[in-house]
Amino acid sequence: MRLEIAVQDVTGAVLAARHGADRIELCCALQMGGLTPSQGLLSSVHDAEPGLPIHALIRPRPGNYVYDAATVRLMAAEIAAVRDAGAGGIVIGALTANGALDYAVTERLVAAADGLHITFHRAIDHLGQADAVAAVPRLAELGVQRILTSGGASRAGAGLGQLAAMAGAAAGHLDIMAGGGVDIADFAVFHAAGLRDVHLSAKRVVGLGRPQPVTSAALAEDPSYFATDAELVSLAASTVGALV
Repeated sequence: MRLEIAVQDVTGAVLAARHGADRIELCCALQMGGLTPSQGLLSSVHDAEPGLPIHALIRPRPGNYVYDAATVRLMAAEIAAVRDAGAGGIVIGALTANGALDYAVTERLVAAADGLHITFHRAIDHLGQADAVAAVPRLAELGVQRILTSGGASRAGAGLGQLAAMAGAAAGHLDIMAGGGVDIADFAVFHAAGLRDVHLSAKRVVGLGRPQPVTSAALAEDPSYFATDAELVSLAASTVGALV
């Protein structure tokens, strides 16, 4: 089983690499669900951990996954930028206005990737089970190599039935990776269902103390942020390592 950790900074990438992650999904703004990392961030992570596989999230804004033509052009440009900065893969996803997978946008982004590894992200969790399962072979035909999914549930452990059905539909043509509210205690269940990839952020919330006196402007801001937790990464890695 392979362990992917979502990180948003150099410190998190170093911790992930040194505590057993097989690769990272690199993004910024984890508290917004993750956005495209800057070229500078990606280059810095690559310099710090040159042997660590980096898959960059391509998501230019928060909110839904319905993108207009200008945004799709931006995403293609972001793919070129992260490729130049050292990414070995990208994480993409798009939906149509009526909630279906946007295969046309996906095909364009796969073409822009020009050989990078392709993961389709949790946009697929907006589909019902039948549609999500039917999408698996079609995404494989487009060149997607991995799908990140919670099985349509708020927590991947509760989406096991759909995860298993998607793994069956993949028939070895792509990998199904459990992600989204992942509990390390569920790794063995995912493994038994045929999944060989698991994704989590392994994060803790860091709350910075406020200087005194506190202004009204400071009170209006949230001083907390997410940070990668080395102990969680290590526990996840040891749990994965015990599964054969």
